[in-house]
Amino acid sequence: MKIALIGYGKMGHIIEEIAKGRGHEVVCAIDINNQEDFESEAFRSADLAIEFTTPKTCLANVRKCLDAGVTVVVGSTGWYDELPKVKEEVEKSNGSLFWASNFSIGVNVFVAMQKFVARIMNSYPQYDVTLSETHHIHKLDSPSGTAITIAGAITDNLDRKRTWKETAAIWQHEDQSVDVARNAEVGTDFKSHRDDELEVIAFRRGEVPGIHTVTYDSDVDTITMTHSAKSRRGFALGAVVAAEWMGDGKKGVFTMEDLMKFNS
Repeated sequence: MKIALIGYGKMGHIIEEIAKGRGHEVVCAIDINNQEDFESEAFRSADLAIEFTTPKTCLANVRKCLDAGVTVVVGSTGWYDELPKVKEEVEKSNGSLFWASNFSIGVNVFVAMQKFVARIMNSYPQYDVTLSETHHIHKLDSPSGTAITIAGAITDNLDRKRTWKETAAIWQHEDQSVDVARNAEVGTDFKSHRDDELEVIAFRRGEVPGIHTVTYDSDVDTITMTHSAKSRRGFALGAVVAAEWMGDGKKGVFTMEDLMKFNS
């Protein structure tokens, strides 16, 4: 498969390594300094593009792929408010798009677990539930796209939580102490939440690839479930696997649930 990379930072380089190791050819790598390559023959020759950039640049990149007739796998997060509009554009252009808040197989198993546990917990109202996530300090969106997906899995299946609310985003030092200067700079503050809102707290520390923890707490015990990524390689591998799955000419919009065939 001929692959174009959109975003050539740390993730882009790891994806390139994994893609080549699985026998694919990377025909071009587009980053902020060579945007003109979207018009290149190399880009148009690609069977598929894998996009990992920023919330601000993602949508323009997706549209350039649709215009060029190039299938796109999107790993950028923070743009999901525009998803309905993007789906319309994909349909209108007869294009192909695969998106995921997280391509890790383990994370997607974790999300499926949260749907199952939330349904069980409908029978046990004595448990309140919270969600926390920790990522590296360079991450631009808060809460993470993965946290939003997990929160949705809970609120869609737990009747007493109608929606979720981020109550704080907290910057920490490597020793997990609070970075007072950074928190003052961004105006971090704990916000109250209603009983029918799932509380979400985001932490930013060092180079943490991603930790997501769901906690059910009662007066007599606590149930804690955590997924902790060891590196970015799990995300990169999942993106390449998604690209391979899309490589047979699928049309439309797809997610990890389609690839992994989870029952919702």
